[in-house]
This record gives sequence, C-alpha cells and structure tokens, in this order.
Amino acid sequence: MWKQTITVPAPYDFSHALERLALDPLLAVDLERQRVTVPLHLDDVKVPVAVESIGTKDAPRLIVSGPHPERQQEIIERISHLFQWRTPLASVHRHFQATELAPLFARYEGLPLVLDFDLYFCLVKCLIHQQLHLKVGYRLTERFVKTFGEERDGVWFYPRPEEIAARSYEDLRALQLSGRKAEYIVDMSRLIAEGKLRLDELRQMEDGEVMKRLTAIRGIGPWTVQNFLLFGLGRPNVFPPADIGLQRAVEQLFQLPKRPTAHELAALGERWKPYASYAALYLWRSIE
Repeated sequence: MWKQTITVPAPYDFSHALERLALDPLLAVDLERQRVTVPLHLDDVKVPVAVESIGTKDAPRLIVSGPHPERQQEIIERISHLFQWRTPLASVHRHFQATELAPLFARYEGLPLVLDFDLYFCLVKCLIHQQLHLKVGYRLTERFVKTFGEERDGVWFYPRPEEIAARSYEDLRALQLSGRKAEYIVDMSRLIAEGKLRLDELRQMEDGEVMKRLTAIRGIGPWTVQNFLLFGLGRPNVFPPADIGLQRAVEQLFQLPKRPTAHELAALGERWKPYASYAALYLWRSIE
C-alpha cells in the first residue's frame, strides 16, 4: 500500500462532497472519518482507492492511498480528475457573488463537482434515473450493481459493458427496470463492447458534439446527455432545464407561486454562464 498527501486550492469542502456522495447507498462513505473508498477500474484491474480529508475547507489537504504502487501516478491523476482538485473554486464563487445565487454559494462554499467514478456506469446510471424520483433511481441502481457487479473489501465495483452486453433484456427486467430501460442499457452496452461507441473519445469533443453523438442512440435524450456531461465529463457550463429537481429547487429558493417551466429554467441557466454546472450542483444540494 502507498499513501500520498495532496494539497488542494481553497476553498474546497470535502465534508460537503461526502454528504452528497453518502446519498448513494452503493458508495463506501465514512462521514466520521471523512473518507470514501473509490472503486477504480484500471484496464481490467479493480483497484480500491481511499481518499481521506486531513485538512479544512480553507486549508484543504487529502490523503490518497491504495495498492499497485507501480500505478500510483496514474491513480492520483484519475482521483484528481474525479474530485476536481485542479478546478479553482474561488473563481466560481466570485462569479456567483454578484448573482441571485450568492446566498446558496455562501451556504455551501467549497462544494466541488465530484464526478461519477466510472464513465460507463455514469451513462448507465443516467439511463436508470430517467423520469424517476432520486431515491427510486438509487434503489434500482444499487440492485443493478449488486446483481451484476462485484464486492471487494466492502467496496462495490461496477459491471463492465461487456458483461451487460452478454445479458438478455429479461435479466435486467428482473430487477424491476422497465422493458424499455432494460433494452436501452443492454443495447448501449453492446455498442460499447463492439467498439461502435467509444466513451473515451467523448472526452475530446465539445458539448454539442457529445449531445449529437449520444442522442443518436436509442433511449438517450438531452437530459441524459446533460447529466453525463456534468457528472461523467465534468463540464463546467451545463444546466439541464427539464430536470424536476432543479425546477423544485428554483421554485423553493425564489419562493415562486408555481414550479418554473423548462423554458424559464433555460433562461436562468444562460444568466449563470460560464459556470452553470455549479449553479445546478448548488441548487440540487439545497433540496437534498
């Protein structure tokens, strides 16, 4: 096992990040120790990597530890990207100090945009969560991983696309997924397994290109792509106006007489450029 201490630009509130991650029953989060164990897939190797805070919001320091010392630098790079340690949140907060979201950014100062730990599974999770209440989405996602994934040392590793591609639609329907979602997930996994969809290539594309590429796939609509851009690729300026949670959060924050429409929310998102993703993140946090 190896350990490495990382210093992150302030403000960075790891406790806020862990509180969000703890909503997901699949994740190995220890709020008392301020620690999470990340299930990393490095090629075909499953690597549990622990990330623990030993600092504060204004002096953030974290310890990363794990096996495979020969791949330590690669692991640090992946973890840094997932937890967005190179994104200076101070500039994001300065931007929102002059907006109507200033109170929200003061309340959750230092909340980072933590990415889903696996690009393929981010897309699967987005498909599962379509048009579902958050808790129901998490329950179905947990069932999916505990059926097809693997647990090692108390950490759940997500199944790979090749494994789901070999499944039948009925295998997924048995988890109480709808027939259509079962088809969408299996078919999308088959595209990846056959090399017809390369998720790594999406990292190099502009947001609009990613939208065009993914919405060409049956079952993937704009909401799914927007969430993938946010939590899979970590894009800073994405705002899903059709998201019910965001509509609820805006209604509550601004004490509106009724829930805003997607059109009204899209107009708000334009006002929060170039950091609309953080507006979405902090609005979601306000109702969680």
